[in-house]
Amino acid sequence: MSSMDTLAEPAIGVGMPIADAASAIPDAAPAIPGLVWAFRLHSDGSAEPLPINVPIEFSHDGRLWLHFNLTDARARSWLAGVDVPLPARELLLSKDNYQQLHISDHCVYGVFSDLVRAIDTATEETGFLRFAMTERLLISGRHQALCAVDATRRVLESGHRVDTVAALLEKIVDEVADTMDRMADKIATAIDNIEERILAGETRSEMRAALGRSRRTCVRLHRQLAGLRVLFHRLEQKSVEHLSPALRLQAGKLAQRLDGLDHDIVELRERSRLLEEEIHFKMEEESNRHLHTLSIVTTMLLPPTLVTGIFGMNTKGLPLTDTETGFLWAAAIMVGVAGAAYLAMRRSGFFK
Repeated sequence: MSSMDTLAEPAIGVGMPIADAASAIPDAAPAIPGLVWAFRLHSDGSAEPLPINVPIEFSHDGRLWLHFNLTDARARSWLAGVDVPLPARELLLSKDNYQQLHISDHCVYGVFSDLVRAIDTATEETGFLRFAMTERLLISGRHQALCAVDATRRVLESGHRVDTVAALLEKIVDEVADTMDRMADKIATAIDNIEERILAGETRSEMRAALGRSRRTCVRLHRQLAGLRVLFHRLEQKSVEHLSPALRLQAGKLAQRLDGLDHDIVELRERSRLLEEEIHFKMEEESNRHLHTLSIVTTMLLPPTLVTGIFGMNTKGLPLTDTETGFLWAAAIMVGVAGAAYLAMRRSGFFK
């Protein structure tokens, strides 16, 4: 299976409903439209990638993970007929852009946020993964390519085993945390480099701009993690005894992982803010030093300016007008008053 998000071949019609257990969809059904990839999870935990341009046997032993491109209208039409609870089906097809997690008797469904994936790396843009999970089926979908589900696909292809569909969803959440953790590591490295430059005496505007970008990224990551943490803390407090073991998520373990990561993100945000303020103060100090120097120069030049102004008046009775060395005397007076101003400022402590 290709690692790129490739859509299935056009289907002849909309697929029939999917049952939680061995379903009644005929093996001769057309290829499912809008599929990005599909996996069959066997009883030993191994995952088998399935071709997406041929019909999928739902009556076959094992559990399925079907991942859809929700921008494909054919996929949305097919999902409208899926045999999952109506609220789960509506959430799959909705445009809700906030994180949520719901539980019914035989289905867990919701929306998780994730980082949008570029060709070879994660971006800072936020996307949303919609899912509906039964004991034998996980349906997920997105409007943009996301990092966590793609990472989960790759680890399944490399041989990672998942015992239940709930374990598969936990792996996706774990990959969400791993993606943000890698982003946090990059931010931490950038902040460390800027801190070293600050301690070495550098104060450049581009350093402040870089810290501002890091702080903005931290705020975005914290916003995502905060919403995800709340969902699993609430799930941890709920009674899930009525759920099948195959649907029970390890909410406490996931919440603990997200709590630790969020704490690290908040620390990075505070570090970037403090370093940004330190650069601001250093730049202000440098500006004040320049203004202080300018004030000294201006003050020393005021008395000579006064002297030149007096000798420049076009009036009778000016001194030294009839003296051959008048210019030299005027220049000496200007130097003298500038020196007197310097001594006066030095004695008053103006240079401290």
